[in-house]
Amino acid sequence: MAKVTIAIDAMGGDHGLKSTVPAAVEAVRRYPELTLILVGNDKSIRRLLKRCKGDKHSRIKVHHASEVVAMDESPSQALRSKKDSSMRVAINLVKEGKAQACVSAGNTGALMATSRFVLKMIPGIDRPAIIYAIPTLDKATGKQSTVHVLDLGANVDCNAETLFQFGIMGSVHHGCVNPKCKRPRTALLNIGEEEMKGLEPIRQAAKMFQECEFINYIGFVEGNDVFWNKADVIVCDGFVGNVALKTIEGTAQFFGYQVKSAFESSWLAKISAIFALPVLSKIKKKLDMRRYNGASFIGLRSIVVKSHGGADSVAFLNAIVEAINEVEQDVPSKIGHQVTTILGQRDHDANQNKNS
Repeated sequence: MAKVTIAIDAMGGDHGLKSTVPAAVEAVRRYPELTLILVGNDKSIRRLLKRCKGDKHSRIKVHHASEVVAMDESPSQALRSKKDSSMRVAINLVKEGKAQACVSAGNTGALMATSRFVLKMIPGIDRPAIIYAIPTLDKATGKQSTVHVLDLGANVDCNAETLFQFGIMGSVHHGCVNPKCKRPRTALLNIGEEEMKGLEPIRQAAKMFQECEFINYIGFVEGNDVFWNKADVIVCDGFVGNVALKTIEGTAQFFGYQVKSAFESSWLAKISAIFALPVLSKIKKKLDMRRYNGASFIGLRSIVVKSHGGADSVAFLNAIVEAINEVEQDVPSKIGHQVTTILGQRDHDANQNKNS
């Protein structure tokens, strides 16, 4: 691992310092080449660092910021009036080259708006997207892997060109964080697998993917295909993606509650739970969404990773790990290169057709 410096919005999220500081201390313990800059209230951060025995660690630095963006604050208000917030200062450190990535559990809308304003977009990309890894299972082999889904809420309404750009970015991103996957299978989320189904922008995007030799496009997938290793990258607009993600999270919580209730329903059920505990623990570990915490804002010129707002220290640590992987793989640069290649080829083909 090469040397990596990451700026942490230490104050963001539902739990703030209680999650970010312990995660930071554990991260530098695990990664000897990692330096973290904790941005927020200096006194509060140092107080908790002392409790976590990280106050004298040379690779944990504290950068004071006097303001905090509230979780329910409007993005425009945060952008205009919170210029010394822990979120804004952390992003500024990336722009200034003092950090290679930013990680925050704060207000998603404010983080997206501020990141886009400060860091700017990769040339050729119109809108950033939120991409997230979801656990999948291959029924034939029993092998567990992940599928990257985008967009998960940054763009409610998308045209075909935007969906096509998401496919390019998602394919590159998946290949970067999964180096063994040379040509990620890319699909569009739709209401059916047949070509005539779906809204017009989705059908138009499908044609654009089919004509692009750089994308391994496999067609449409439905919502019930997400978990079954049908694709490596699934593209959709932010409205559909966010509803799908929240449904997945809610289903997992519902399932867990039902299992717990069933085993607590009687003394016989409680005895059964003792024998089932090893299996239940194994399932819980596999489906623990904290392992997959860390959604990336791709399309920006630099790396910004969004942790779930309610993340504990274990989950926030995984968001830091996601940022480390993206820095090491230089994801924005590779996305920019692929976008330039594909759009350049498309312009070339269009000119040839025009002149023929």
